[in-house]
Amino acid sequence: MPGDHRRIRGPEESQPPQLYAAGEGEAPAPRDPARLRPAKGSAYLEAGGPKVLCAVLGPRQAEGGERGGCRARAGCEAPAALSGRLLCDFRRAPFSGRRRHVAPGGGEERELARALQESLEPVGRLGRYPRAQLEVSALLLGDGGSALAAPLTAAALALADACVEMYDLVVGCGLSRAPAPAPAWLLEPTLLEEERAAAGLTVALMPVLKQVAGLLGSGEGGPTESWAEAMRLGFEGCQRLYPVLQQCSVQAAHWRGASAPL
Repeated sequence: MPGDHRRIRGPEESQPPQLYAAGEGEAPAPRDPARLRPAKGSAYLEAGGPKVLCAVLGPRQAEGGERGGCRARAGCEAPAALSGRLLCDFRRAPFSGRRRHVAPGGGEERELARALQESLEPVGRLGRYPRAQLEVSALLLGDGGSALAAPLTAAALALADACVEMYDLVVGCGLSRAPAPAPAWLLEPTLLEEERAAAGLTVALMPVLKQVAGLLGSGEGGPTESWAEAMRLGFEGCQRLYPVLQQCSVQAAHWRGASAPL
């Protein structure tokens, strides 16, 4: 059976990266921005526990895109039938966490890829790319909690780095509700807190437009006021992260302009 060329083959035995971290008094090793050569845009995100690498391919001609229809005029968006498409792929690296590794493309990965696509579609101006498709690929390198929120934020940065026209950036924020007797909502929970949680919620927000791009909840039900409080906390968390994303996008644009050939 042929193997999956997109799967990263990890070693049989591995060591935690903390063993190779710089000790006290030692300067950490410099890290260059994560740029993937085949990709038009890419982003690497470390949000405490989770570590995500995201890349954007395209726009490229979609299947059947050359047949029929008229071209969109300059400055105008194509009709809905000719609008571009956004395809998302989500994968976990074999060494991403303590969870038992399953075959690539399993049910959980497909569900997260579908949630990623549904949250990114309202943001991109796909009408400006008629009969074309954009491919977003997210690879989870370290699972420290918020397995969907971190790829959402990284994908938004990668789309901005690829110069894809968007209405706004998407900021993802994860929450989990602790079990009784103290059912409080935790913002950006760790993996252990997620495993012990009674319920979870992931919020995808467009901060400037103040619109919700995606919402995914799981676990036990509860009072309406409890879920409303979770959404309020998620919105506040997204608003606090937005200036950081703006700064990262500006720095990436300056770096790209400085490295461009004269």
